[in-house]
Amino acid sequence: MNGCLALPGTRLSHRALRRRYNHSTMVPKSLKRYAWLSVAAALSTILLKGLAWRLTDSVGLLSDAIESFVNLAGALMALGMLSLAARPADAGHAHGHGKAEYFSSAFEGFLIVVAAVWIATEAIGRLLNARPIEAVGLGLGVAVLATIVNFATARILMTVGRNSRSIALEADGRHLLTDVWTSIGVIAGVALVWLTGWLWLDPIIALLVALNIVWTGWQLMRRSAAGLMDASLPQSELGQIEAVLAAYRQQGLEFHALRTRQAGTRAFVTFHVLVPGAWTIQQGHDWSERIEADLRKALPGVHVTTHLEPKEDPISHVDQELDRPPS
Repeated sequence: MNGCLALPGTRLSHRALRRRYNHSTMVPKSLKRYAWLSVAAALSTILLKGLAWRLTDSVGLLSDAIESFVNLAGALMALGMLSLAARPADAGHAHGHGKAEYFSSAFEGFLIVVAAVWIATEAIGRLLNARPIEAVGLGLGVAVLATIVNFATARILMTVGRNSRSIALEADGRHLLTDVWTSIGVIAGVALVWLTGWLWLDPIIALLVALNIVWTGWQLMRRSAAGLMDASLPQSELGQIEAVLAAYRQQGLEFHALRTRQAGTRAFVTFHVLVPGAWTIQQGHDWSERIEADLRKALPGVHVTTHLEPKEDPISHVDQELDRPPS
């Protein structure tokens, strides 16, 4: 038996383990208030951008206003899915409801693509039947105010989404940030139309907006599909897991069959722990609890499942694949 594994005083008491477990698995604060923030921002920008379009009759500003309707629908969907994802695990959903968030981001991605088709249709119609734009100065001022509201909201949602592992909030924030850059381009383009009199430029700007948001929608749908397909954790987090396990390898333990997946705000990690066959079940259990506690400390909110195996038994080394061959 490796001497490092037999050091006295290494066993954690059940009370200490419970304290470490409770500390690292605290339920995160409700994220719904940030979804409500997104709803409020979408409503205000719909009013502002709609006013800017009515003042100017610019199809470029109309495309910007249409995207705000998508923002509102996405925010409402995110609100519903965050409420569902926050429900505790139950008999029918033993791993929780975290994957509900992926439906929100996929739905928002789909709406973005629909909005792009709508914008392109309006732009082509205006390209074939050009009309002058009006009250540009006032209209652009209103559009700038809407852009500032979206930028502030996007930064909040993206920060909270990354920190809480909420793909619904992060997707909503990324969409709003894309909307900000789109709005800046539209405002600059409409100003250029006003200064030059090139009426054809207004619908061209709208078509560029449509192409830009199609890419955003595709990215959101692709990421949602990856989550629903149980994609592994990012390389940065896999590196943190490996760092924890490496510290225990130096003490004589071995590991294999590491599998990870993300389900909304939850992350799941499973692996096998190979220990000396002469150990008691209690010894192996204590070391597994210590490893799991360190992993939860490194990745707050992660759910860790370990399986003990005697490292001297050859069978312990043939069960690493997902589809284990029959005995």
